[in-house]
Amino acid sequence: MPVTQAPADTPAGQARITWHLPPEGVAARGVLALGHGAGGGIEARDLVALAAALPPRAVTVALVEQPWRVAGRKLAPAPTTLDAAWAALWPELARPGLPVVAGGRSAGARVACRTAKELGAAAVLALAFPLHPPGKPEKSRAGELTAAAEVLPLLGVQGGKDTFGRPAEFPSGHVPVEVPDADHGFAVPKRAATTQEEALRVVTDTVGAWLAGLGLATA
Repeated sequence: MPVTQAPADTPAGQARITWHLPPEGVAARGVLALGHGAGGGIEARDLVALAAALPPRAVTVALVEQPWRVAGRKLAPAPTTLDAAWAALWPELARPGLPVVAGGRSAGARVACRTAKELGAAAVLALAFPLHPPGKPEKSRAGELTAAAEVLPLLGVQGGKDTFGRPAEFPSGHVPVEVPDADHGFAVPKRAATTQEEALRVVTDTVGAWLAGLGLATA
């Protein structure tokens, strides 16, 4: 499948978009734009799995590297800076005639939730949404998730053992699809009942079926 990279200017510096395109003969039905977390980049296992699984189903996947990551810095900037960079590169993601789903993992999911309505996203995908810092459930970020879900279709996918928020901790009506035995990075222990391959298949099958239900992917 074709893969291309392109820079994108933002107020925080230069971002980078890696495009995973449908194979020849398959017309894209939509774009899934995915941002990374604060502790890693687009090499995260869930992002890589989606970039491989969805293009054959007529979804163009755009993996977005925030400027701080492109510049080689180790610490993510403030949420307002992340949001501004994401908003600035949105025109690059909004390909003519194709609806764009705003998504991301962890901090990237928060950015997508906070900005999706303003940017005109078709829907929101929240992977490993950091509901709260580990061990601090009182510092909930549920409001970001629920605010986005009030105005747009939203899918959450969460590891069953995610210390940033297990599925059962989410607000009623906004409980994410659970990936059994998986942690915040959707990794599973070697002795778990769920294999790593099975865990990632839950992610890709769930997201693919959801996008197909929205008319943005083939069944």
